[in-house]
Amino acid sequence: MAVHVFLFTLILAGVNEVYCASIIRRYDDEREIGMDLCDSEIYCQGELLKTVQLAGIFNDSKTFVDLYQINDPSVTLANFEKMMEATNRKPNRAQVAQFVAQNFDNTDEALPWIPPDWQPNPPILKRIQDSNFRNWVYQLNGIWKNLSRQMSSRVLQYPERHSFIPVENGYIVPGGRFQEFYYWDSYWAVEGLLLCGMEETVKGMIQNLLSVVQRFGFVPNGGRIYYLMRSHPPLLIPMVEKYLEATGDIGFLVDNLLTLEHEFNYFQREKGVDVVKNGKTYRMARYIVNSEGPRPESYREDYRLANLFPENRRKEFLEDLKAGAESGWDFSSRWFVTSGNKTGNLSDTSTRNIIPVDLNSLLERNARLLGQFNKLLGNGVKAKKWQDIARTYQRGIDEVLWNEEAGIWLDYDVKNRQPRKHFYPTNLTPLYTKSFDSSKSQVYAKRAVEYLKSQGIGDFMGGTPSSLSYTNEQWDAPNAWAPLQSFIVQGLYNTNAEPALGAAKELASRWLRANYLGFQEYGVMFEKVSHHYLFISHLTPR
Repeated sequence: MAVHVFLFTLILAGVNEVYCASIIRRYDDEREIGMDLCDSEIYCQGELLKTVQLAGIFNDSKTFVDLYQINDPSVTLANFEKMMEATNRKPNRAQVAQFVAQNFDNTDEALPWIPPDWQPNPPILKRIQDSNFRNWVYQLNGIWKNLSRQMSSRVLQYPERHSFIPVENGYIVPGGRFQEFYYWDSYWAVEGLLLCGMEETVKGMIQNLLSVVQRFGFVPNGGRIYYLMRSHPPLLIPMVEKYLEATGDIGFLVDNLLTLEHEFNYFQREKGVDVVKNGKTYRMARYIVNSEGPRPESYREDYRLANLFPENRRKEFLEDLKAGAESGWDFSSRWFVTSGNKTGNLSDTSTRNIIPVDLNSLLERNARLLGQFNKLLGNGVKAKKWQDIARTYQRGIDEVLWNEEAGIWLDYDVKNRQPRKHFYPTNLTPLYTKSFDSSKSQVYAKRAVEYLKSQGIGDFMGGTPSSLSYTNEQWDAPNAWAPLQSFIVQGLYNTNAEPALGAAKELASRWLRANYLGFQEYGVMFEKVSHHYLFISHLTPR
């Protein structure tokens, strides 16, 4: 019972192809795609974006790039040029605000939507014996209706006037200011929707993401064109796995297997790196972005931070910020590379120099799944190809990331050629993805629990924190995030051996209790929970 409730609460903690006109480039197999795909001089780059964002007329930089253009982009740009000429290219804040008010609108274009397969009494309720938890999950199930969206007809009719990436089917949003889909967030939603018997909604969401891969060659961070500079943790293939387990819809796999392979190839090509350790070379992956300028949705903040650097270092720093966002951990000391034992700060972000345990584990599993999918469909040659790729990643996980001294996998710093001996829940991701030798499950179970004890994780009553560093970044202590609880709890559970099974149950129970009590007191599910258990932060911008 606790496992089912645990999975469900992870989701709600925090919580036909359309052509995007001329503002984006389409994916082309002949062209390198490790560059910005968005050409928009309004939402992605250029003088207009810079002028508006640096004027500071909105408290949140994301507000502007989510606005709808009243006219076609050519008219918007012409009106902007008139303003710039009239002000000798030095408009004041009031003049910029007037321009925005005359040319943009904040009308909601992601409309409320009730999934047709939503039901007030989902199947999961029958599997929960505790009446308090059952009533809680009954209430949580109602939140799906609050988080469900579909594109307005205006987005589909005038895609060039929006920053939305148009998608045909309804989808689930994280909540708050986020009205577009997000890549890795969608995976956790898929798990929860399937527990609630909402297979058709899941199919539509996956079809949305597949259509985006067909257009651009990958799934971006989120459903806005300004996110086309980067992706997110690769979870599309596991989404399809979960859908197949729930429905047995082999025809869906037949129709979409090639698209899944294209998405994997994007990570192979754009995120791949050769890592040399002890004279041997390993093909692995890292988060890295090739893109000009600040993130449009955080323009002012990124611009100011980048200006702390000499001009010749700004591009690399901004790319590392974007890569940190690509990881889903925006931001964390996990991506800080410093000299000595200093913790550092956001200006020390150097994401490209870190080989993450979770990314490589996810890719190993994805390659393994592609091998299984091809074998299921009778494609023996391709199945072997994907199995070989999975073994390549497994070799790196075993030889580069496994740390015998710590008894766990650790991120690897390629700049300083050393493991990063910091605690993160993702250090246990190979257990979650089953990227380990199953014949040694008992050994890994014992070592993992010993590692958690050595890091003092048993002391935290409100969930396992993202790290043990207090930096004021949201993916550091004291914050505990739902996806990371899944990595660590389900990873321990996957060993099918004690003492990991007992530890998994205890950590899941603590997470359940913290979220249950938070919901009882405030009536909401929280984006993240303080490991101190009583101090909870709600809907902090990601």
